[in-house]
Amino acid sequence: MKVFLDSIGCRLNQSEIETMARQFRAAGHEIVAEAGEADLSVVNTCSVTAAAAADSRSKLRSAARSGTGEVVATGCWATLVPQHALDLPGVTRVVANDRKDFLVSEILNFEPASFDIEPLSRIPLPGLRQRTRAFIKVQDGCDNACTFCVTTIARGPGRSRPIPEVLADIRSALDGDTKEVVLTGVHLGSWGQEWGMRLSALVEAILSETDVPRLRLSSLEPWDLSPEFFALWENPRLMPHLHLPLQSGSDTVLRRMARKTTRESFRQLAAAAREVMPEVALTTDVIAGFPGETEAEFAETLEFIREMDFAGGHVFTYSPRQGTPAARMKNHLPKELRKQRNAVLRQAFAEMGEAYRRKFLGRKLAVLWEACAQVNDQGWQMEGLSGNYIRVTATAPGPRWNVVDEVELTGVNGDGLVGSIRA
Repeated sequence: MKVFLDSIGCRLNQSEIETMARQFRAAGHEIVAEAGEADLSVVNTCSVTAAAAADSRSKLRSAARSGTGEVVATGCWATLVPQHALDLPGVTRVVANDRKDFLVSEILNFEPASFDIEPLSRIPLPGLRQRTRAFIKVQDGCDNACTFCVTTIARGPGRSRPIPEVLADIRSALDGDTKEVVLTGVHLGSWGQEWGMRLSALVEAILSETDVPRLRLSSLEPWDLSPEFFALWENPRLMPHLHLPLQSGSDTVLRRMARKTTRESFRQLAAAAREVMPEVALTTDVIAGFPGETEAEFAETLEFIREMDFAGGHVFTYSPRQGTPAARMKNHLPKELRKQRNAVLRQAFAEMGEAYRRKFLGRKLAVLWEACAQVNDQGWQMEGLSGNYIRVTATAPGPRWNVVDEVELTGVNGDGLVGSIRA
C-alpha cells in the first residue's frame, strides 16, 4: 500500500507523523510524496488558531480531491469536531488524539508490539519535510488553563514518556545518522512532574547516555524554569536557542490570559539565561488583539518585547476558539484592529531579528544543512540552521545535506544570513 502523510501545526504533530511513517514502513508499506499517488492519506490536523483549523480542512479536502483511496483525519481539529471531519468528502475515519499512538496498528489490524521499527533514518519523508533534525516526542497534553488555548482541550492532561523510552527513540535517530535531536511536547517544561522529576533530569540523561551531537529544546513555558536550569547549557551540545512564549507584555492582559508569568518574572528569567549564554537566541510567541486589549496594554506589549530584545518571534492574531474562556469574554476587538496590531508586532520582531543576526556577520558558526539544490554543474545551494537558530545559505561544490559545516557569515539574506563554507 502507498501512504501519504501530512501535518499542520506544531513540531509535536511533525514528530507524530514521522513515527507513523516508521510504522507504516516497518509493516512493508511505501510512503509517497503526493496524495494522488496514495491508497491512503493521513492528515494530522491542528486547531490552535482559526487559520490552522481552516488549513486542516483544506488539507483534508485536497487529499480527497487528489483521488487518494482513503482519507484519515487525526490531530487536534479532528479530535475537537470529529463529525465535522467525517462530513468532509473522502474522509472515512477519524482517529482522536487519545488513540493517535495506535493509528497505524488499528488501520493495519496489527498489534503495536509487532512492529520491527526502523531507525529514524535521516532520509527525509517524501514531500516538503526535507528536514535533517529528528523531533522526539517526550510529553503530551497540558494541565495549564490559559484562557485562549484550545490545545488543552484537544490533547488532554499532561503526561510524560519515561526516560528509557525517550533514550531508545534518540538512539534510533542516531542510528539513522541524525545530527540534531529536538525534544517536543505540548507542555515540554512539565516533563516528569507526575514522578516528582524535572525536565533537567531528562536533558542530563540524554547528554550523559547518548552521543547526540546537537540537542535542542522546543517551546518552554517560562514559569517551568528556574535560573539553575540554564546551567545545562554549559554543555556545548545543547543548542543556544530558547523559545519562551510570552503571549503578552502587559501584566493585566497576562492575568486575563491566566498566564503564570509577569513582566518582571520574565525579565529576570531572560537575564538569568543571558548570564549563562550572552548570545542566546531568545524567541517568543505573542498574541495580537486579545479580548479587551486596550491601546495602553498594547503599547506595554510593544515596549516590553523591544526591551527583551528578542532574536525573533511568532505573532498570532487572536481568534476565538470554541470552548475556551476567552471566547466568552466581552470586548472582542474588531478583526481589522487585531490585524493592524499584528503587523506592528511583526515589524518589531523583524527589526530585532535582523539586528540579532547582524551581530554574527564576519564570524563563524556551525550549520547543519537541511536542504540542498543543484544550481548548476559547478555548485549546489545549501540551506540550514546554526545552533542559535539562524537560517544560513551557502554554496558548495557538492550536496552536503545532513552535514555540519563551519560557515563564515558574510552577508544578510532576507530573514537569514549568507556565508562561505570553511574547511
